[in-house]
Amino acid sequence: MSRCVGWRSSMLSAGRCSSVKWLLWVVGSLPVIGGVLAWLGPLASVVAMGMLALGMIAALRLDALLMVVLVALHLYLDWYLGLHLIVPVLAVAYLLLCYLLRSPRHPWAQLRSAGMWGVFLVLTLYPAFRGGSLMLYDAASFYPSDILGALLMYWLGLQVGHDTASLRRFFQLFTLLAVALALHTLFQSVTGTILFASARVDDFLSRTDVAYYQLLDSDTHRAGSFFIDPNWNGAFFAMLSFIPLGLLVTGSRWWQTLCWSLALSLLVLALMCTYSTGAWLAFLCGVGAFLYLVGSLRHRLLILSLAICSFALLAWFFPGQLALQLQHAGGDNELSLRVAAWSTALRVIQAHPWFGVGLGHQAYLLASSTYRVPEQFVPLSHPHDSYLEWAAMAGLPVLALFMLLLLRVSNQSWTNWRRANVSDRPLLGAGLAASITLSINSISINGWTHFALAPMGWLLLGALASPRLGRPVQHLDREVEQHVDA
Repeated sequence: MSRCVGWRSSMLSAGRCSSVKWLLWVVGSLPVIGGVLAWLGPLASVVAMGMLALGMIAALRLDALLMVVLVALHLYLDWYLGLHLIVPVLAVAYLLLCYLLRSPRHPWAQLRSAGMWGVFLVLTLYPAFRGGSLMLYDAASFYPSDILGALLMYWLGLQVGHDTASLRRFFQLFTLLAVALALHTLFQSVTGTILFASARVDDFLSRTDVAYYQLLDSDTHRAGSFFIDPNWNGAFFAMLSFIPLGLLVTGSRWWQTLCWSLALSLLVLALMCTYSTGAWLAFLCGVGAFLYLVGSLRHRLLILSLAICSFALLAWFFPGQLALQLQHAGGDNELSLRVAAWSTALRVIQAHPWFGVGLGHQAYLLASSTYRVPEQFVPLSHPHDSYLEWAAMAGLPVLALFMLLLLRVSNQSWTNWRRANVSDRPLLGAGLAASITLSINSISINGWTHFALAPMGWLLLGALASPRLGRPVQHLDREVEQHVDA
């Protein structure tokens, strides 16, 4: 056993040395990099410094930190600014780096269900080309984010979740990002200003009929933050609220309880500022799922008490906002317009069952006009339901394959939850509850087909589905010994 321990230590040291060499190489090239930056100019300098920071994080194999940075970049650069392809390219590069720098400390996780993913990539090529031929924006969005991006983020999640400590670290950093976005949403709700706003987005909103998402018969505006649409913003906070809740339940020290309680409170307040009825309903369903997944009666009683106290405090301190939420949920055109959009989508699916009308908002907007029911009094570029969207835009076979992939990955995560220790189950249960919340919310909006939300969901499921999670420690030790002997 001492021999194995010695070999294991040497292998871990070798892995650290490899990362240190990469870091020394980067630091040694700083004078050259500085000269190039001075020549390029301010904007290029910012880009180059950002790439240098990403390179240092990657060289040190800070996987959890890099994943959260990629999520933030994908939200702001690819989605909000409309650059589309920045993070998919970075994800491919980092997957290659993970393979080259694999070690017992940072094991390489092979792609699970590779055959199904391969069929999914091929089967969606024609719908993506058909829809993308009508609009370049759709060509640069649907396949890179919802299809290839889903595969890449799921695979990166497998690299992150190689043990419970790594999963916890990933959840902690993801919560920090969610808190930052919650503060930004609250700032927008109070001041009406979006920090680091895009003139392109402001111009788009000014030319549409959303009136900056103002609630009827009031001067209150729904906050969309970098997600633009408040429903997508609400879906994000409804999903991510379970991550600090899982950390709160598993925290062992008072300051951890205080930090995660504060984070959870900020996310719920931000969710309230979106006034998204679908997000609230999905969040409540997610709470029910988490009550089961938390794994113990004591934790269930704690969560129930926390939920009751939270809603009592919201009703006490924010009665006006809750009244507006109920008024918005019961609006004349809320549910009826959703049902009409679904009815139109069903007509489109009936007319184009095999290949759909093409993966694109422009393709659906043009094709659905022929099948629009009278109750849908405005043209829509998507059916406000991810599952109907897959079927209407890409065909029923693609919808069936997407559902099989989602169920397969969820089953992998469920298996890890069942194998996990009782003390670790709330952490995995929080991730599962988050994915369940997104799945339920996707009935009322395009959650699993949104260019920013969907990659986040697949990243979470990938981290939960890692084959090393939930295994006994002795089994993992044997794997390390086999790696050393090889």
